[in-house]
Amino acid sequence: MRFARKMTSISSISITESIAMPALTENTLKQLFTEAHTEHHFSDAIVSDDVIHQLYELAKLGPTGFNAQPARYLFIRSQAQKERLVAHVSSANREKTLAAPVNLIVAYDTQFHHELTEQFPAYDARSFFEKSPAWIEPTAKLNAALQAGYLIIAARALGLSVGPMSGFNPDQIDATFFADGQYKAFLLLNIGYLDQTSTQKRGPRLSFEKAVNIS
Repeated sequence: MRFARKMTSISSISITESIAMPALTENTLKQLFTEAHTEHHFSDAIVSDDVIHQLYELAKLGPTGFNAQPARYLFIRSQAQKERLVAHVSSANREKTLAAPVNLIVAYDTQFHHELTEQFPAYDARSFFEKSPAWIEPTAKLNAALQAGYLIIAARALGLSVGPMSGFNPDQIDATFFADGQYKAFLLLNIGYLDQTSTQKRGPRLSFEKAVNIS
């Protein structure tokens, strides 16, 4: 691939602009990455059905193995459903969960492979998983986690802030919201529009030298 020589500075990072695909603007990168962070303090602004629809339409485009798309999403806004949810959330997470405009349970579908006939027609992937059921759960977990990451970035792109949480009892969540056993919860997200008075900051990140090798 040929690259232009021009370098664009983003904070302390320099990236090479690709001729075929120009880099995003610095303001966009700030919104998605360099100034974005986990947030649990939101304004009272409502997250509408239309925004939730847009959020999914963006998040679904991220790649997954076999195009499996095993993630399933339950968005919760009503007070009654929030009360059901926080009964299974750690005490440290209850107040912030109740206060968030939207709570999202991210789960994986243990029968995701049933969709592969249409979603991955190039190969009989459904039969592969039916013959090798031990691959179903790890494939579902890994790819649903990828999808959760895509959704967080999609939310930031739509002007939302997100607070991911793992402090909950997944078995109890499943019994309450996914009683038939097909979906398995693995992550909670609080979602809303940033409260501009919030002073929450991003935690430290590992340096390039500690996390990366180039061979």
